[in-house]
Amino acid sequence: HVQLVESGGGLVHPGGSLRLSCVTSGLDFGSHFMAWLRQAPGKEREGIAIISTNGRAITYGPSVERRFTISRDNAKNAVYLQLNNLDPEDTAMYYCASRMSFDVSWRTGRGYNYWGQGTQVTVS
Repeated sequence: HVQLVESGGGLVHPGGSLRLSCVTSGLDFGSHFMAWLRQAPGKEREGIAIISTNGRAITYGPSVERRFTISRDNAKNAVYLQLNNLDPEDTAMYYCASRMSFDVSWRTGRGYNYWGQGTQVTVS
């Protein structure tokens, strides 16, 4: 039984920081690309960062580049997202998700095999 469990969300003032964690179980973690996506009310789901199986290749969406940092620890079966200089526009539910390969659909939310339940980030 595969589980992805996010944590670390919360309420933060503009300019503040948060660190999101996603701990997985039952997943062949080292064989999966891991991504963070977000969805705000009334908006489409948006891929914001993806990291390769060994952590050496990272791609960010244009709205968060240089403010957010994705990382992974394969020994802990976990992926992280450091959020800095947060803006009210970053308010959303943040999800981690896994996929077996990288392609341009990563930002759309398609092609993922497992999802977490999400953690809410509110910037106000």
